[in-house]
Amino acid sequence: MSGPNNAGNPTGVYGRAGGAPVRVEASPAEIGRGIRARWRWRLGAAPTGATLLQRILAARGLADEAATLAFLEPRLSALHDPSLIPDLDRAAERLLAAIRRGEQIAIYGDYDVDGVTATAILWHMIRAIDPGAKVRSYVPHRLEEGYGLNVEAIRALAAEGAGLIVSVDCGVTATEPAEAARACGADLIITDHHNPPKTLDELPRAYAVVHPCRPDSAYPFPHLCGAGVAYKLAWRLATLAEGNGGRASAAHRALLLDLLAFAALGAIADVVPLVGENRVIARFGLERVRRSPVEGLRALVEQARLDDAKKISTWDVGFKLGPRLNAIGRLGHAREAVELFTTAIGERAAAIARALEAANAERQAMEREIFEQACFAAEAAGMTGPDRRAIVLADERWHKGVVGIVCSRLVEKYSRPAILMQRLGGSCQGSGRSIDGFNLHGALEGCAPLLERFGGHDMAAGLSVNDANLDAFVEAFTERANAAIRLEDLVGRLDVDAPATVNELSLPFVKTLERLEPCGRGNPSVAVLIENAVVGSAQSMGAQGAHLRLTLGQGARPLSCVAWRRGEWVSLLATGVRVDAVVRPTINEYGGTQSVQGEVLDLRIRPAGRG
Repeated sequence: MSGPNNAGNPTGVYGRAGGAPVRVEASPAEIGRGIRARWRWRLGAAPTGATLLQRILAARGLADEAATLAFLEPRLSALHDPSLIPDLDRAAERLLAAIRRGEQIAIYGDYDVDGVTATAILWHMIRAIDPGAKVRSYVPHRLEEGYGLNVEAIRALAAEGAGLIVSVDCGVTATEPAEAARACGADLIITDHHNPPKTLDELPRAYAVVHPCRPDSAYPFPHLCGAGVAYKLAWRLATLAEGNGGRASAAHRALLLDLLAFAALGAIADVVPLVGENRVIARFGLERVRRSPVEGLRALVEQARLDDAKKISTWDVGFKLGPRLNAIGRLGHAREAVELFTTAIGERAAAIARALEAANAERQAMEREIFEQACFAAEAAGMTGPDRRAIVLADERWHKGVVGIVCSRLVEKYSRPAILMQRLGGSCQGSGRSIDGFNLHGALEGCAPLLERFGGHDMAAGLSVNDANLDAFVEAFTERANAAIRLEDLVGRLDVDAPATVNELSLPFVKTLERLEPCGRGNPSVAVLIENAVVGSAQSMGAQGAHLRLTLGQGARPLSCVAWRRGEWVSLLATGVRVDAVVRPTINEYGGTQSVQGEVLDLRIRPAGRG
């Protein structure tokens, strides 16, 4: 995908760096505030008389015809040459040599969806090149070993005969494990996407360090997830296996298409921007999830009750498939998820899928309890007011495998970075999540002397703090948050694509919005502003009246709407009240009939007499 050169458009969301399109933060004008959030235009540079679709595309920096076509009709040919990633060819050549020599290969993955899918991608390609290849996988136990490569595991793998260890989704800062591999006589290939060191001298001394954002990298797309990097390595491995180095065999090309399903799961679950290559991977990968030749993936889809779905969406991955995969790594051991995506067939695949379902239900119950406790503790400690712009808490009751999810909910509720840790045995270990504009990994780097270990990226990270340093860390991190986060950032932000009328939200138009999918970070679902609408009816619905159903009218035509988890708004919305509402247009299917339904994201009551 390419974006327009916005040299003359300082508010464009696509800029260019070294000739490559890069998503950058726009500076849209603020247009007010609703009950929950500040509203801002994404861009707003559409030509006079533009249709609603043109206005929406222009809001996303897509006023140029070629860029618009590339975005709406992504092609696999837009994927970049894997060899452009530093050390990737060196890694692929070493891996192929190991396969052909019958060396034992260990794929060392992470325990989240990105790490599990990255492991599966490499495993399947290695076995496709040689069905008898001596390849095994290793995933650290989240609670006992923590994130990333560790010295003990490297030594154990080498002692068990692994002459080549390949990390996926971890390792770019693992200097000690790299030295341990060298001392054991094992070659270590690191593939990762997390924030790398700032200089080449700080990279681990591994056989190869494959990372699209290494200090010496000219790779044109910086946002690949771990599964995306593993996919690039598998792609290059397939072309080298044919001996000509240029084109993979028909069988390996077919496998690469199937493996896009795993790469898409990794990208969506890891919340990388769904632009550029990630958009291509997600678009074509989602099409293959439900009909994957991998029995374990189909078993997971069936367990999530998506086997009869017309299509698998990013929402399905984020809220159904991803949580089930993550749950087993949070509460048990992610090696079962890896087995599901590699060797499991028949009843074994079904049994693992059921275990993931049970673990997810347990995780949900824990999450609710921790969230309530964390909200109470944060408010009691003054961490939700303007004077302390970060939440940093530790509690011995909290399961460190679940706290990361709770952090995301705290960020959503309080609009500030959140770090939650489990206090256990003199150490506090946990995770953090951030808000746009606050580099969480950078803030942890600034607190590094107080930390035992940390790793991650701008929006999410893991860390460990000695109990004796906890209070000092809380203050140091809060000080950095206070300095970097403005008061106005402590209110949620809701970006709006364009103004719209109810009449413009016709069924044919809303269907055209499907061309913008897959939506996610960097390419969110469309949100339009409907101004001066009249509430026709409003009533709560769902368990305990948690949700809201209402109609919004302009002229004679009403728009049926829902507002999820906003049942409390019903008291504000008497019939005849005029509102401005930010709405996500969707299609509701009931009884075989399709109709437009608006999902109200936020609203504001217009003063009486203001028509």
